[in-house]
Amino acid sequence: MDVLFGNAASLSDRLFQALGKYRRDIFIEKLGWELPLTNDLELDQFDRKDTIYVMVRDENRDVIGCARLLPTTRPYLLGEIFPNLLNGLDPPCSTEVWELSRFAATGNAGPGSTNGSQQPSKLALEILNVAAEYARRQGAKRLITVSPIGMERLLHKTGFHVHRAGPPVLVAGHPTVACWIEIDD
Repeated sequence: MDVLFGNAASLSDRLFQALGKYRRDIFIEKLGWELPLTNDLELDQFDRKDTIYVMVRDENRDVIGCARLLPTTRPYLLGEIFPNLLNGLDPPCSTEVWELSRFAATGNAGPGSTNGSQQPSKLALEILNVAAEYARRQGAKRLITVSPIGMERLLHKTGFHVHRAGPPVLVAGHPTVACWIEIDD
């Protein structure tokens, strides 16, 4: 198993396309999210050259997990698309807050981020730990994420201090929340 991370500019075209295909398979085909496709890949305006990705590949070099990290000092998903999840507060804009998005881990357990027992998989925990450590090294003390209620429950079981930034809001018929993930020492 390979754990890779870097910005979009440092990823090979092949690896970037594998990431976009994996995200399409998980978020659009499996979860049914209505998201734009670019050249049959799930990519959006937040997939920029400076976007940081965490990816995991299996022994066949297939992507089996990912996360996207964005500093909140630049445009990001919650701030641009879902500010209504913050209960009237302004979206964060700070070097101490990074956004975690497009977080998924499948591995051998099938699509989703659990191992079938409603516990986070080891793979999901590894991706979250790598993402949090990277953000922490950049000066972040917190991550913020847009999450369905089910993912929020799983995040609570990771060992990180996780709490809501506002009450749930229906997004495409699904209760969705913005969650803080504390990562400072």
